[in-house]
Amino acid sequence: MTSYDLTSYNYYSNRGDMELISTIVESLNKILVEDKKQEQPLFLKISDDLIMNIARKVVQEKKKTFLIGITGESASGKTVFVDNTIAACVKDKKEGIYTVIRCDDYYKDTSKELKEAGSYEALFKTGFSFDTPDVINLELMKDHLTKLKSGEEVVSPRYDFVTCESHPDGDVKKPAKVILNEGLYVLNEEVRDIMDVKVYVYTPLEVIKERWYKRAASRGKTGAAADLQFKDVNETAQQYIRPTYQISDAVINGMVSQQYIQEITDKIFNTLREICE
Repeated sequence: MTSYDLTSYNYYSNRGDMELISTIVESLNKILVEDKKQEQPLFLKISDDLIMNIARKVVQEKKKTFLIGITGESASGKTVFVDNTIAACVKDKKEGIYTVIRCDDYYKDTSKELKEAGSYEALFKTGFSFDTPDVINLELMKDHLTKLKSGEEVVSPRYDFVTCESHPDGDVKKPAKVILNEGLYVLNEEVRDIMDVKVYVYTPLEVIKERWYKRAASRGKTGAAADLQFKDVNETAQQYIRPTYQISDAVINGMVSQQYIQEITDKIFNTLREICE
């Protein structure tokens, strides 16, 4: 684990802040040391300054929104990680703690293209791809994230993965202390500049493939149609998603159990609550 020289940070406002930040850094590093000992640790990589930045934000920017972008390949476990983190950290329905913005909700309406092609298999044979940044309205998603960070309420779209229809009347998303933005392209160059923390979920390709085919079947894609799309998924991931591994602040293990995700995130958030209360 990295050790930090607190005197090198000229933005500390007073000695009390420095001591509190130092305590948070020390406590979180202890959790990470224990995690590293596990056969399947949750954290595979953490940037040198991430823990310090989290501690500083918790102490000195209490009223500001914390925007976390979570990406990874299709079926890598992004949604599972987000859902179990929420389950661990939020024990009640109190508003204002977190809001989730999912990239999947921002797919553009391609129902017309699907109807004209006649089937998913025919649509894929035309060269159409559901796995490039162009098919997602990243501009709208970024606008919604920016508004949430500014304290404004938004309504996310609602996308139907069977019919490929996008409906504007999705869920109301309210401003919150923590905004979790998860999806394939949340660390795309058009969006990532507004993230406070960038997270990448890593899962081996053979596991991704097994998970992906199960989910594809639930969305009406089987046989040749599924094979064609998975080939495209793998190729586009190489171009658009895997490179974001390098610019992420933390790499999360997509192979850990849901129970362990809840256990370690519970430790992290309880530690922050106890120190800051």
